[in-house]
Amino acid sequence: MDGYEISTDPSRLDGDRVHRWLSEDAYWALGRSRESHDRAVASSLNFGLYDSASGAQVGYARIVTDLATFAWLCDVYVDPGARGKGLGGALVEAVKAHLAPYGLRRIMLATADAHEVYARAGFAPLETVEKWMLFGEQ
Repeated sequence: MDGYEISTDPSRLDGDRVHRWLSEDAYWALGRSRESHDRAVASSLNFGLYDSASGAQVGYARIVTDLATFAWLCDVYVDPGARGKGLGGALVEAVKAHLAPYGLRRIMLATADAHEVYARAGFAPLETVEKWMLFGEQ
């Protein structure tokens, strides 16, 4: 991942860029309001992926967690111009490494694509989804 860095410093996030990526290009967040986006960011652990030379943000991931037993990995996004370089996988690995000291029992995610990226990072499909229930949008 030469030429890129990952940071959890919230002051480095490019809020406009991340909101645009998610609300205009990410199938799971299309139309997300800026207000909802900002609340989600403020209440989450955020990972920014940056071009080391320019400092421009080229990727993002968000974690919702209690830092004790559970985390939900969501809003993983790499700018289209930076894809194909292994950055998404590196971002997911950085998230896992950051959470490792907490000894979480589970890190969950829901995705309709990029299964191979997450599989390389150790994620596997749930075998018993009948245990899980959902309230709200499907």
